[in-house]
Amino acid sequence: MNDSQGKDKPRGQRPAGGRPAARTGGAPQSGARSARGGKPDEKRLWTKGGAPARGDKDARERETPEDRDPFGIRSVRAHHDDPVIPDDVVPGDLDRVARNELKTLSKENAEGVARHLVMAARLIDDDPELAHQHAISAARRAGRIGIVRETLAITAYSTGDYALALRELRTYRRITGRDDQLPMMVDSERGMGRPERALELGRSVPRASLPVPVQVELAIAMSGARLDLGHPEAALAELEIPQLDPTVAYSWSPGLFDAYATVLEELGRNDEAAEWLRRADVAADALDETDPEDDVIEVIEEFDADSEEVVDPDEH
Repeated sequence: MNDSQGKDKPRGQRPAGGRPAARTGGAPQSGARSARGGKPDEKRLWTKGGAPARGDKDARERETPEDRDPFGIRSVRAHHDDPVIPDDVVPGDLDRVARNELKTLSKENAEGVARHLVMAARLIDDDPELAHQHAISAARRAGRIGIVRETLAITAYSTGDYALALRELRTYRRITGRDDQLPMMVDSERGMGRPERALELGRSVPRASLPVPVQVELAIAMSGARLDLGHPEAALAELEIPQLDPTVAYSWSPGLFDAYATVLEELGRNDEAAEWLRRADVAADALDETDPEDDVIEVIEEFDADSEEVVDPDEH
């Protein structure tokens, strides 16, 4: 979801090593552009006389039907029983930025949606299926709100429904114009068994246009797609980015170090893999012991003076 720090707000987490834990089937979605404005790939219909066939009955039958559901509302309109929300859950528990997105709703509806989003955030790690039910309830009430569709996508991803996650992330992207969930879109393509499409999608946006945390997540997802294709050397190259620095710990450092170790293991470089796993633990411990508001933490490691070998990070 949005990059802001706050209260209960689900965040997408990929399985260790950057690989989806399960695979499902699914059909690819079309990437067709809008026909309005005479785009280059617009499919026009013409009569034999050369005039536009818009008024011709047979031509109308051949035209692509108008998309009367651009926000994918129908996907959440089936019968659904709202899960119970404890009385102590209040709208104010939701992240402030997320609450601002609900201001276009009526007060009563906004409060109901906010409480379902709070529950989705609280349950996503321990009970992703129930979190997903809360996300569905929120989407049925506010299907045109970006944060709602993003939450539905993240909970779907957490349950292993990669096809639904990808569809909802596309809707979120269309509503907000944001690319911050591109890594999860790439990983969803992987989860559907389409690593080539994952790589194509990951290359569709200039890397430099993304916030640094998203760049790191995208590198991990792209590396996983390379592994899916059996190309571990290319997977390692995807992760060799400036942020792969063991001397500092950012929020993304443990995941990046862990993914790097996973690829090293694939290459049979087990000693190096063990070292990067240790660095991931050191970074995670450093982050746990500091103020969450700190952007960066310098990692200073102490080694036993009797140790036979001290590993120099610059050697790796």
